[in-house]
Amino acid sequence: MDWILIGEVLYGLITGAVCLRIIYDTSTTSKTLAYLLMTIFLPIAGMIIYFCVGTNYRKRKLYSKKITEDELLLKEIRKRIYRKSEGVLAQDIAEVDKYKKLVRLLLNSSLSQLSEGNQVTLLLNGEQKFPEVLEALKQARHHIHIEYYIFEDEQIGNQIKDILIQKAKEGVQVRLIYDDFGSRSIRKHLVPELLEAGVMCYPFYRILFIALANRINYRNHRKIIIIDGTTAFTGGINVSDRYINSPENTKQLFWRDTHMKIVGEGVYYLQYLFVCDWNFCADEVLIPERDFFAPPPAFEGKGAVVQIAASGPDSDNPTILFSLLEAISTAEEEILITTPYFIPGESLLDALTVSALSGVKVKLLVPETSDSWTVDFAARSYYGDLLAAGIEIYRYTKGFIHAKTLVSDGQLSIIGTANMDHRSFELNFEVNSIVYDAGFGAKLREVFYQDLQDAVQIDGQEWAQRSFYKEFPEKVARLMSPLL
Repeated sequence: MDWILIGEVLYGLITGAVCLRIIYDTSTTSKTLAYLLMTIFLPIAGMIIYFCVGTNYRKRKLYSKKITEDELLLKEIRKRIYRKSEGVLAQDIAEVDKYKKLVRLLLNSSLSQLSEGNQVTLLLNGEQKFPEVLEALKQARHHIHIEYYIFEDEQIGNQIKDILIQKAKEGVQVRLIYDDFGSRSIRKHLVPELLEAGVMCYPFYRILFIALANRINYRNHRKIIIIDGTTAFTGGINVSDRYINSPENTKQLFWRDTHMKIVGEGVYYLQYLFVCDWNFCADEVLIPERDFFAPPPAFEGKGAVVQIAASGPDSDNPTILFSLLEAISTAEEEILITTPYFIPGESLLDALTVSALSGVKVKLLVPETSDSWTVDFAARSYYGDLLAAGIEIYRYTKGFIHAKTLVSDGQLSIIGTANMDHRSFELNFEVNSIVYDAGFGAKLREVFYQDLQDAVQIDGQEWAQRSFYKEFPEKVARLMSPLL
């Protein structure tokens, strides 16, 4: 019996079956071709890589994100959200009227309520974020809900830990969701301390050895703190000492990041996300209490209108990508984007190009060097097309810029956890806050131009004349961009 021939036939059949699955399962042409080429030209290894990182979990629904299984209650919640959102839309607020299509996109895609009257505070870097967080945690009376990609066993992590333990002793409900990969440093000591003190802690999508590669691929990249259902913090800053730029430590790399504080009904959807994520990863079912969605405190002024965009392998659509595309297409004068990882894909690349060619000023701020050379090479491969369309690209030189923000016409602001890459749009659980407010937009716009003072603009002509040896690795990395 010719075992070699039998092996070749079996391998051919398996390869054909995997190729058929890729064609059926993969949503975009570029990713389909990339996985097909990898499967065919990298025997066995290509298939392993595909099953580790390429499976379409949006199609398979990684988990259900229902806040309750009561269908009648769900229907009533849906009615209330639409009624409240339509009420805000009917007020003819200028910033909201301009972006009505975006509002309805988020409402219909993910049932994200449009909420008015919010206090929103812009927080730059760990120096501004963590003092606000520590003070707000100390004021908690009913519950503290925390969800983080990276929570490290360092000075700031232990400061927060001590407050959580104290609050748990006072009778406050304290719950922590930590990503099992990003927060692996707290498993050994910090988590056991919290559990012993009565803090409820669970890892998100626990890493098991057999499913290691796959589960590393689908991570909870969200950064959320909710206090008493009225105050929330979200944005790009993890719980880590690296985000605190100490004047005394001149050797530390400067980390530039953006976060925000929300007080008001804008907190409700973040609370909804937390409850859904908790019910996925915890051993208990968390029933929403009235205090989880408490009436916001009164304050002077009309406040800002806020809406939340969230997506991941659990959502029907790549909602965050869709919201960015809509925000870009609606802009009439100026689009300011800051992102540490820029691998846009065809739809985002086309949207930015169309805006620039239509006369909109588009400025992109990225790190001079990121923490991944493959991402750097892949990102640079897109710069030539963007520069040719008239888009201005700036490379941040003061340190590492980790902020993920967008400002459209000084009226719409987006601050969140999602990078502009395939991983954020398709693989990770992400959340962005959208603020429809000219005053807040003016602040974030000013911060963007301040950051440009520590950046160098790429010259389009010089970039186009770069040598073959610089362009070639970028073009190779671009072939891998759907997989990054």
